[in-house]
Amino acid sequence: MVVSLSDLNGMALPAFEAVVGPTFELAPWVAAAAHAKGPFATVTALHAAMMEAVRAAPHETQLGFVRNHPDLAGKAARAGDITVESRHEQASAGLDALSDEEFRLFHSLNDAYKAKFGFPFIICVRRHTRDSILRQFERRLKHEQDVEFTTALQEIFYITRLRLADAVIGDGMPKVTGRLSTHVLDTHVGRPAAGMGVELYELAGDGAYRIARTVTNADGRTDAPLIAGKPLPIGRYELRFAVGDHYRNRAVEGGDPPFLDIVPLRFSIAEPEGHYHVPLLCTPWSYSTYRGS
Repeated sequence: MVVSLSDLNGMALPAFEAVVGPTFELAPWVAAAAHAKGPFATVTALHAAMMEAVRAAPHETQLGFVRNHPDLAGKAARAGDITVESRHEQASAGLDALSDEEFRLFHSLNDAYKAKFGFPFIICVRRHTRDSILRQFERRLKHEQDVEFTTALQEIFYITRLRLADAVIGDGMPKVTGRLSTHVLDTHVGRPAAGMGVELYELAGDGAYRIARTVTNADGRTDAPLIAGKPLPIGRYELRFAVGDHYRNRAVEGGDPPFLDIVPLRFSIAEPEGHYHVPLLCTPWSYSTYRGS
């Protein structure tokens, strides 16, 4: 259930905790501390007050809070013995459907991380692809203790910001979504390329997994963004444009078989709350791209 900020501001502590308490993993004391700072003018201010409660807590309290977070793709997650919020978040990156080999890899990384730092690896899964999560594991295992504890708290900031935006609506919503879009310009005739097939793939290791398939409209754009309404998961992607079919259907000579058939554009996303516009400018014999807006 989503609650308005104005209604939340009028709630007594028990009702307030019931709404926003679950946004911070097994730590109702955070909601209690924030409640004492209300009312709030914006949802962003509410989240800032909750994070300030964590930052102001004694280190041992902070450490216990961090340790309450579950392992990524761990045994508890596989058994469903984690909070509803964590279960949904891990599923967003496919961590609930790992093969036995992948499960063993995550298990070994979790063990190595906890052996070094004394708390579980925390990352805002909704802001990453599975491939990116593994890269972050490897990179962060090289951190010093204090750097990694600060990093863990920052990831909790991202996690709880998304959870709070799901639970409360009102003025001053935090920025939690990004957008990926494209368009195709047929520079051979100087107009938008209508009716061109477009596919979007997420790259992981040596594999590629299709996550969107669409066709350009009369403006050479897609009717809806390729990804929207959520963070853009950090990772590597590939757009594939059916250029050969486009020109064949318009009886434009491009060779048989055509010189350009499927045009792939590989790119990476590093800003989950950003706007990535990846266009294609093409003729039957050439193409180019850039990051647009």
